[in-house]
Amino acid sequence: MKRFLMLGAGVAMLAFVISCQQQTQTTAQSDTKADEAALKEWDMQWSKAAGAKDVDKTVSYYAADAIVMPPNAAAVTTKAAVRKIWNDLLTAPGFSGGWKPTKVEVAKSGDMAYVSGTYEMTLNDASGKPVTDRGKYLEAVKKQADGTWKCVADIWNSDLPIPAPQEKK
Repeated sequence: MKRFLMLGAGVAMLAFVISCQQQTQTTAQSDTKADEAALKEWDMQWSKAAGAKDVDKTVSYYAADAIVMPPNAAAVTTKAAVRKIWNDLLTAPGFSGGWKPTKVEVAKSGDMAYVSGTYEMTLNDASGKPVTDRGKYLEAVKKQADGTWKCVADIWNSDLPIPAPQEKK
């Protein structure tokens, strides 16, 4: 009889542990989905700030130790250099544009994620004629101690072919 009671208690304990584990996994999955939705909105707001040519707000989305890897330029790691990249871009003649997230994935730990998507922007070329570029981007983001997300690594590049070199006259 004692043996049956011990066996029954063991089975009940195992069922309880499995139930708790499944509930924790379900909660973690729903938290991840909530973070993914929040990050998609976060990224769209970041794009709106850039589209509005708000340099300060655009730069505020980066962590203090972020690395930014713009096309056709060296990577930068200081706040001043990140600000210069965005200031030069957003104040360039004819600038307009933005980006759209197409995929957001949050790590199971809930503290890291990546956002990828597409961008389109227009700038004036040297002759003043508007030229449109489009491409893709990837942002690595990290949850900060205060619960906000900041970009820690950002890279974007064009989908357009490299222009043919001009012939020398």
